[in-house]
Amino acid sequence: MKMSPLLKYLLVPAFVLSFAVFSSAQKIGYLNSVTLLQEIPEVKQANANLEALQKQLQKKGQGMLEEFQKKYQDLQRKEQQGELSPKQLEEEAQGLKSEELKITQYEQDMQKQLAEKQQTLLQPILDRVNGLIKEVADENGFTYILDSSSGFILFADDTHDVTALVKAKLGMTN
Repeated sequence: MKMSPLLKYLLVPAFVLSFAVFSSAQKIGYLNSVTLLQEIPEVKQANANLEALQKQLQKKGQGMLEEFQKKYQDLQRKEQQGELSPKQLEEEAQGLKSEELKITQYEQDMQKQLAEKQQTLLQPILDRVNGLIKEVADENGFTYILDSSSGFILFADDTHDVTALVKAKLGMTN
């Protein structure tokens, strides 16, 4: 269906006018969630706890890996010195293969455990911050609050940065 030139000339200004009315009726603010979260003491504490857990788990994994390497080197030495029959060599190699799988499984479990702990520690903080952002929006008449850390904001007037308002709600001072 082809649109008549007259209809185009009537619709385009109407569209532009309605967009202008829509956008002028909207109050949009923004904040930088990455910077905000880095400054929240509870997030710093959660990250410290996660780092401690990660070091603990890595230490155990490193011990498993070192033990595996010792057994592998011992098996190589025994093979070179002819101390093992082919059947014994095969059995020992199978045992090492099984141990290698355990190490791989441990690494996967470690990543899962860290992700779950991160979720457990940070989700209540994120929920609280999101609730406070909503309060700031409601109290200050913002229709939208965007996140400047996501990179989607090409320009923003600093007077609409609500980060300080959210920090105030969190009890943080600049």
